[in-house]
Amino acid sequence: MTFYVENETETTFPFDVEALVEQVVTEVLEDEGCPYETQVNVLLTDNEGIRAYNKEFRQIDRETDVLSFPNLDFEAPAEFEIDEDREADYFDPDTGELILGDIILSVDKVIEQAESYGHSQKREMAFLVAHSALHLCGYDHMEPQEAAVMEEKQERALQRLGITRED
Repeated sequence: MTFYVENETETTFPFDVEALVEQVVTEVLEDEGCPYETQVNVLLTDNEGIRAYNKEFRQIDRETDVLSFPNLDFEAPAEFEIDEDREADYFDPDTGELILGDIILSVDKVIEQAESYGHSQKREMAFLVAHSALHLCGYDHMEPQEAAVMEEKQERALQRLGITRED
């Protein structure tokens, strides 16, 4: 698996962000039964940056904590059956990896929300990465039932990794 993590801010964290991203996304993909080696791009930005992305791509002029840009069109969440005629759209021709998508995180929100919820920045970032990875797998939370499924999957992934609210 390949993870490209770019930090366009001066913010640093007391943990290895790239290792955490890889650990969390790998856990989510294993739980979802993804049969491919994957590629995920992660951009760390600030509130101003994520607000600009949110406005440009979602026409919502406000900051948010995380944005997800799935590369795949799923028939159903985590249904990784890819038609041969779509393979060129979904796989990196050089590595053969499935290009799962992009994640944009606001480091300001990671810090703010960790403080607000009373847990570590590591736990908050892991939660947002798990949430976003599930979006990259085709999950959504527009309906209460969908939200409940995502919440359960996020919490299960973090529990298996030993990343708890006490961290």
